[in-house]
Amino acid sequence: MSPRDAALKLASRLTAAGHVALFAGGCVRDKLLDREPKDFDIATSARPSEVLEIFPGSNEVGAHFGVVIAKHAGHHVEIATFRTDGSYKDGRRPEAVTFSTPEEDALRRDFTVNALFENPVTGEVIDHVGGLTDLRAGVLRAVGNPSERFTEDALRLLRAVRFATVLDFTLDPGTRAALAECAHLLAKISPERIRDEFSKILTAPRRRKGVELLVETGLMAHIVPEFLDTLGCDQPPEWHPEGDVYVHTCIMLEMLKPDAPLELCLAVLLHDIAKPPCRTIDEDTGRIRFNGHDAMGAEMSDVILRRLRYPNDVVDAVVPMVARHMQFMNVQQMRTAKLKRFMASPTFTEEMELHRVDCGSSNGFTDNYEFLQAKGEEFAVEPLIPQPLVTGRDLIALGLAPGPRFKEILELIQTEQLEGRILDREPALDYLRALAVENSA
Repeated sequence: MSPRDAALKLASRLTAAGHVALFAGGCVRDKLLDREPKDFDIATSARPSEVLEIFPGSNEVGAHFGVVIAKHAGHHVEIATFRTDGSYKDGRRPEAVTFSTPEEDALRRDFTVNALFENPVTGEVIDHVGGLTDLRAGVLRAVGNPSERFTEDALRLLRAVRFATVLDFTLDPGTRAALAECAHLLAKISPERIRDEFSKILTAPRRRKGVELLVETGLMAHIVPEFLDTLGCDQPPEWHPEGDVYVHTCIMLEMLKPDAPLELCLAVLLHDIAKPPCRTIDEDTGRIRFNGHDAMGAEMSDVILRRLRYPNDVVDAVVPMVARHMQFMNVQQMRTAKLKRFMASPTFTEEMELHRVDCGSSNGFTDNYEFLQAKGEEFAVEPLIPQPLVTGRDLIALGLAPGPRFKEILELIQTEQLEGRILDREPALDYLRALAVENSA
């Protein structure tokens, strides 16, 4: 059973019990835009207690606010009573709610295109706020006074940018002006909630538009303020004819594939984050340099991502990508062993994509990218890092005491293996014995 059919069954039971039950919000919007709704929400005249009577065992996730989660055929559907919200003292949720009518319920919602209802049986769309007109025009407009909507729940500031980005809508001028006016309210929102909306913006196909909106409305100052320093940070025109670091980064974001993973999107956003503080001008040549921006960028990225409460696995993927992005210029000079170790990184596929858009958005050089593609095919016949021919136990058997030198010796033998000079265990043991004699002398 599809999510829509499951929601329709639940709505039918509410209607049979004498209540009004309408599909509401995003599922109505997405259907009208020929997009597949991710989930279906029901708005109803039934009070939470009445919903629970009809669907016993449902989850009272927000019964105080009129919200119950009901299940049918494995699908979870949010059922919310028509309501009017009270004051929002914490800038996040209303202090209290009053159960009301569909018309009043529509007026409390965030954006007109999200305030539409649909009769689930007839398909009739019910519009109390002009959402259909905005939907046809591709305009994202706050319901009523935009400053009031954003003051009620400051997360709506980021939701506005997300919807404009994901739907490729234009922000209504009044709504856009209110975004800038209310940007400071993001200080009331937890890093986790900011992170989740920010991630959705970055992983949307039109992510460049989203980042530019965050910058232009002043919201980025409350998310990654360090990124604002890339504006006006000029670069050597012979390497970066496209413009400053900000323009370069925006072009890279636009060049990424639509389904680029979050870790790659974050790495692209942050790969040159340290160029502004690292920027110097060579006294002799007048050339602009950014020495060490990769290493400092990795440190800054770690701080930024942890401040936004990204999980360790995301941080552990992004930071090395930022740290290593300048090493691609040296791959053709790397010895085979070093190159194989470089290519064995768990994020190498994403790093290749970062390198592709880094060059494509600036100098257009593809030599290193093509070299690595060819090497990938050449090395594909066996693992980049094969099983070791010898281990620490072999070192101990030769009488060497465990210590820091162990790692160095084993790495030397692995290098010989990766270079193709030692391929079997016996020659590896002979090499090991020679090293043991050398180290005991």
